[in-house]
Parts: sequence; C-alpha cells; structure tokens
Amino acid sequence: MVSSGASYRNPVVPGFHPDPSVCRVGADYYLVCSSFEYFPGVPLLHSRDLVTWRQIGNILDRPGQLALPADTEASRGIFAPTLRHHDGRFWLVTTNVSLGRHLIVTAPEPTGPWSDPVYFDLPHVDPSLAWDDDGTCWLTTSGVDAYRIDPEGGRVLEGPLPLWSGTGGQYPEAPHLYRIDGWWYLLLSEGGTHTGHAVSVARSRSPRGPFTPAPANPILTHRGTDLPVQATGHGDLVQALDGSWWLVLLGIRARGQWPPYHVLGRETFLAPVRWVDGWPVVDPVREITAAPPGSAPAGAAPAGPDAFRDDFDATVLAPEWISPRSRPDDCWSLTARPGWLTLHAVGATLDLAGATIVALRQRYHDSRTSVRVDPGTGTAGLTIRIDEAHHYDLEVRAGTVRVIGRAGPFRQVFATHAVPDGPVVLTIATRTHDLYPPTVTSAADLVARTAPRGVRAAGCDMVTFEVAGPAGAVVLAELDGRYLSTEVAAGFTGRVVGMYVTGGSAAFDWFTHRPVAAPH
Repeated sequence: MVSSGASYRNPVVPGFHPDPSVCRVGADYYLVCSSFEYFPGVPLLHSRDLVTWRQIGNILDRPGQLALPADTEASRGIFAPTLRHHDGRFWLVTTNVSLGRHLIVTAPEPTGPWSDPVYFDLPHVDPSLAWDDDGTCWLTTSGVDAYRIDPEGGRVLEGPLPLWSGTGGQYPEAPHLYRIDGWWYLLLSEGGTHTGHAVSVARSRSPRGPFTPAPANPILTHRGTDLPVQATGHGDLVQALDGSWWLVLLGIRARGQWPPYHVLGRETFLAPVRWVDGWPVVDPVREITAAPPGSAPAGAAPAGPDAFRDDFDATVLAPEWISPRSRPDDCWSLTARPGWLTLHAVGATLDLAGATIVALRQRYHDSRTSVRVDPGTGTAGLTIRIDEAHHYDLEVRAGTVRVIGRAGPFRQVFATHAVPDGPVVLTIATRTHDLYPPTVTSAADLVARTAPRGVRAAGCDMVTFEVAGPAGAVVLAELDGRYLSTEVAAGFTGRVVGMYVTGGSAAFDWFTHRPVAAPH
C-alpha cells in the first residue's frame, strides 16, 4: 500500500496506446489497447500496481486471427478492444473495421494460446462484454445498443436494445456495463476523441434499462481547460484488490504554440475514482497524480520512463515490435545472422503499403533512437512515421546516408553524407521546447532550417538526424516535427520509429529508444 502523499506519473502507458480496457484477476491487472493497422494486434500488458506496466504479448498474433488486407488504410484495422475475465477464461472482443465485423477470442491464460475468432456481423464499433448472474452475456456497441448473445456460437439471441446515448455529445461510444452493488452502470464516452472528449455515466436496475443519467455528467472532461492532458475519455473502470476504484482512459499531450500538435498518439492514463451518493467521481487527470492514502498503486514516487533496448539475441521478436498490416515470415529472421535481425525487402518504398518495417511505438517527446545497421548491398535505415504519406527516413545505401522527408504530396532529400562500407550507427532524435537551428553549421543543415537562429520552435518538436563518424556524431539535418503529427496526418495512431529495408537485405545489430532530459 502507498502512504498519504504518494504520487504516480501519467501516462502510465506512454506512446500510441489508445482505447484502454482493463481487468483484474486476483492481484494481477491486464490491459489492452487498440492497434489499428499494425500487426500483431491488440497489445497485452500486465501490472501488479496499475502504474507500472509491462507488455507480455499481443492477443491477435497470427494471420488467422488478424486479417488485414494489403490495402488496409492507415487508422483502420482493429478498433477499441474490451478485455474481461469470466468463468475461468479471458475474453476479448474488438472490431476489425477493415472487415466490418466484431470478433471474440478467448484464452485460459492471458499469455494464450488465444482462440480463433468467433465473428458477429453487427453495426458500429467499440464492443464490450458483460455477464449477468444467470450467465447471460451482453454485448454493447457504440450508439449505444445492447445485444444478448451466445459468445461461443456467434449467435445474436436478442437485440438491438437501445440503452442510453449520453448527454447529447457527438459519437456516443466506448460503452461498458458493470454490475456494482445491485446496479447496472453504463459508462460511455461522447464528444469525439479529441478536445471535446468526455466520460458520462448512467445506471439502471436491469441491463435492459431504463438508465438514469448521473446528476453531474460528464463525470470527466478536460474540454475548455488549459490542462496539459487533453482529449480525456474512452474509460474503463476496475476495482483494485484493496477495494479502491480506478479509471484507465486515453488522453493526449500536445506540444508547441497555438495550435498545439500531438505526435505520440493517444496514450493510457490512470485516475482514482471516488463514489459519492452511488455515483463515480473522477478528478481532473494530471501528469503527476496524487494517489488516495492507502490505495492500490505502488508507484510511491514518480519514476522516470525506462529505455528500450533490443540486441536481437532471442529466438523470437519482442512483443513491442509492430509492422504495418502484416509481417510475413520470409521478410525477417533472427537466425540467418545470429545476434542480428535480418530484414528482407518486400516493397521498394515507404511511400506505399507493403514495405518491410519493424517498428516501436515512440514513447517519449524528447528521445533518442539509435540502430547499428549493416546494409550490405541493400537499402535500409531508420524511419519515424505516422503513415505512408508522413514519414522521415535516415537511409543508408552504397556508402551514402540520406535524410528523406515525406509530408503529404511532397517528398524531398534534405541531406546526404558519405560513410565507409560496413556497419553504421544511425540516430533519430526528437526534442521539444528548444531553440533551433542546431549548433551544427554544415551546408547540409542549412537546407533543413525553418526559422532564424534563436527563435523558439512553434511546433511540437524538432527531429534531428545523425550518423556516427570518426570524430563523433554528425548532424545531417533537422526537420519540423509538425508534419509527423496527428493534426497534420489525421487518423487515430501516433508515431512509430523503427527499422526498414526497401532493397535487398540488411542486418541490424542492436536498437535503442530512450528518453532524454528536456531542455529548459
């Protein structure tokens, strides 16, 4: 237990981890998030304190579970999963919007094996599951409608039954039903998943309704405030082992001058819940949050985020690695060159779907991501991307490193630099709240400068591209990060940063992604 005055750091799951859903089994907490067009799908995380989370797998981890057509658009694919534990089994329901179908998979343990999908051809998105005392299973969807279903046979037994569509905000979504102290509570989000986002609640004595709204709806919203965390919504309630209640939810942390931009996507936050006169009450969500005295989270002090490193010494890829749409077995290997990840090109450009990319969700606003790559005779590098039309690439081929930028219809080579044959270390760094241009004065830097010296960056961040040389790191270019933001690219995802090959084959010795101290 934590003592009075303890605090924890939000977001509890940084980077592109939207639409969180949580369940508790004994002293263990499990959390899932949307994955959209990325494979494998639905990241699964574990915690013992609701604050410190570790990814232990991906629920949709094989093509038979996750069918994403080759032409799946960015921000399509897998929307808003719900994770529950019932009758000794884990249950996950989600929507593959590229197929227009809901699906349910189950497993005896959270690490699997997870079953093949049972499909439901029903409208809307954001499905959730709840069970009555007699074993009746209810599926709710955005809208908000409920269906009585046979979750194993894929049959709809009754419905749709209209429940409650919120207080009038647009897009009533993310409906979750909970049986608490003889009441059925219906928690939903409305107002759209951006700055108008809000969480509202109603209750009834029956899952069929009628539902009575809470007198103080919405119970959580940051709209119209200057709080650094915005777009708060899409929440899911969980009761901790000690009896306290908590809400996991998504939010964004925008940066820059007006209008602000967010680049990490929608992240997972945690907020304590109080019950007042039979209704849940949630205080504003802050980056440093005070935990109620004696309550569940054990993050007694705000800890800095952990760095990520992979030396590719395992026999399987770590669960954090994702690829757009698919990752064919013949495009990667950890055994062809032991201790290295070997990638083979299956697409000739990052501007079109189908390229070989193995990436990590960007976790920190101020970051350094480095990789040691042996390009051989191939074309390979390090990319930071939102989608095929919005990415910056640090690419090596035939003794030359290039910085390439793609923003909408525009594509440009910003810098070139000669390097010796053999392995080379490439770095992409991001930084916020700093002066620019950088302290480098080479001709290549001039191409990328977008403001006079000494002017504070108006955008969300600056992205710097470096290559290691005999005398240390050489900065090749620095680009405005706004072109890799959700506000520019649109969609529901955030940045990822990772390795790619667009010609031949290349091998990667190690990869690191770490936070750096933000300048003041």
